Amino acid sequence: MLYLRRKPAPLLHACVQELWYASTPAPVPGRQRILPTGSTQIIVDLSRADLLDRPEGQPVRTAPAAQIVGARSTFEIIENSDLACIIGLVFKPGGFATLLGAPADLFANRFISLEDVWGAEAGSLRNQLIEMPGANARLACFEAFLNRKLEERPARRFLEPHPAVGFALNRFHRCPSAISVAEVARSAGWSERRLCQLFREQVGLTPKVWCRIQRFQRAVHQLYAGAQIPWSELALDCGYYDQSHFANEFRALSGIAITTYSAAGRTMWENHVLERG
Repeated sequence: MLYLRRKPAPLLHACVQELWYASTPAPVPGRQRILPTGSTQIIVDLSRADLLDRPEGQPVRTAPAAQIVGARSTFEIIENSDLACIIGLVFKPGGFATLLGAPADLFANRFISLEDVWGAEAGSLRNQLIEMPGANARLACFEAFLNRKLEERPARRFLEPHPAVGFALNRFHRCPSAISVAEVARSAGWSERRLCQLFREQVGLTPKVWCRIQRFQRAVHQLYAGAQIPWSELALDCGYYDQSHFANEFRALSGIAITTYSAAGRTMWENHVLERG
């Protein structure tokens, strides 16, 4: 499998965390569970006319080949075949509105066809990417397209999140479990209600849900890295009250137990878990 990641050029750096490309010429039949990160993404399939959407316990449905995947607060399941040849980007928190000019919360926990936002340009972009000779050329083409879209924004405004949102993101990043939304709002000089509204519109999730996912992601990172510490200590280190709280939150967000994640077949991504059966 080929997997490339690229940091964006300076113009995109304010809103895009990374561009990525994955290619698996002969994917093994099966599924993968994708754990929530709270990030909004754009995904473009270059191998088929559509992706597959597989809600747990429901029949497989087709999904647009080029789509915006909103910030998720729970897991999703994909087919391995979706990774045959695919390109995408991950937005920075608060960066979605910069490029798309739409509130991020409208896309949360759902996927929307890129054509619904960019019209025929989305199909044209996909065709150009398919015709490019190789991964690096495709990433360069994708980045050039995104740069053009950003330059088209009126006066290239909104290159950073609202100051109150940026302040909140910084505080939550440093201590997602040790500080309350009300405290951050007071420090930012905004009401809690107004801060929550701004945060949800720009990040896609409420501050409480965002912090919940960041605690979860800290735990996932350490588990994937093979942290050799008791789970009770890991729970406290990641901001949970105790091991029971940790176990319940992990299952609520991932749909599986901590032991299942630890025993699952590893992929190159810490947020991908191979499904059995």
